[in-house]
Amino acid sequence: MTNQPYGGGYGYGGQEPPVTPYQQPRSQPQAWPGQGYDHAYDPYADQQHTQQWQGQTWETQMQPPVAAAAPVTPDPVQVPEPAPVAAGEPEPEPEYGPATLAGNARITDAQRARAEGRSPVIEPGMQPALLTAVLGLLLAGGAALGTYALLVPLVVLQGVTAAGWFRLNGMWPARQGIALGFLGALVADAAMLVSDRSPGVILGTLGVWVLLSLVLQLRSHADPDERMYGLMATVVAAALAIAAGGYLAADADAVVVGAVAVAAATVVRALPVATAASVVIALAAAGGAGYAVGGMSTDAALMGVGAAVCALIGHRVASYDYPSRFVHFTAGVALPLAVAGPVVYTLGRVLG
Repeated sequence: MTNQPYGGGYGYGGQEPPVTPYQQPRSQPQAWPGQGYDHAYDPYADQQHTQQWQGQTWETQMQPPVAAAAPVTPDPVQVPEPAPVAAGEPEPEPEYGPATLAGNARITDAQRARAEGRSPVIEPGMQPALLTAVLGLLLAGGAALGTYALLVPLVVLQGVTAAGWFRLNGMWPARQGIALGFLGALVADAAMLVSDRSPGVILGTLGVWVLLSLVLQLRSHADPDERMYGLMATVVAAALAIAAGGYLAADADAVVVGAVAVAAATVVRALPVATAASVVIALAAAGGAGYAVGGMSTDAALMGVGAAVCALIGHRVASYDYPSRFVHFTAGVALPLAVAGPVVYTLGRVLG
């Protein structure tokens, strides 16, 4: 059969095309009155008359069958296990105590002790004590070498003292107060170098820095109680950092004796012994260290005991209220040496 030109409808030569096995007969759409129906001008013709194919065509024969997609199961999340601790290696100390059934899991040991009516005093331990001993030996060695050699560990001591005091009082961050206290210590050190290590500049610098601390807190927009706490913390931090400059004003031999005595007392105090016995042994060790370093002199032994008393007071203060690892490694390291600074100068003048 030869195809003839389209006549004007769907038929071949005006007739309806024959129905093939692969094609369903389609119904002839009705034309509007007075107007012939033309497929080319009907936008819905393809939607109304869709061919329904039955059987296989060239496309279905050539294309491979599509397999049903198997359900994808997500791989289980691998949770990393904590690294095992080698035998003989101490486990890391947690910063917070164990959780309780009726309390906050993120609570420090000191806060839990206070809530339970126990003493919140937690001593720094052996590691901060060893750092104190190292810093004390650096002070002693610097004093034996000269003024500027002593200045390097002294500046480190003053900066750690200012930072540790703020955190010990539960105030953090306090960058302005820490910077102000440390700056006061630097000004006092520079004034002593210019004035041939005159101790009077320590009191003068301290008075000026009290006024600066007051002005700083008056500009604060915090609550009155909080401003008062900030003022006291800033003044005390500056006072401790500036007073540590007593090592720079003291005689070199007094600095050697006092720093070595503080180092010995702090390490002995950190030993696992009862508190009363530990204090007695620490004072005895400090007196012996002063006696040995000070040329077998009784005055050197007394100077060592006096410096050790101040060091133990600073150690006790660093153990109270808000102890944490940061406090232990700042205030716990610096306060024993910083508090002993003025006493080393005074005893050096009296007993030297």
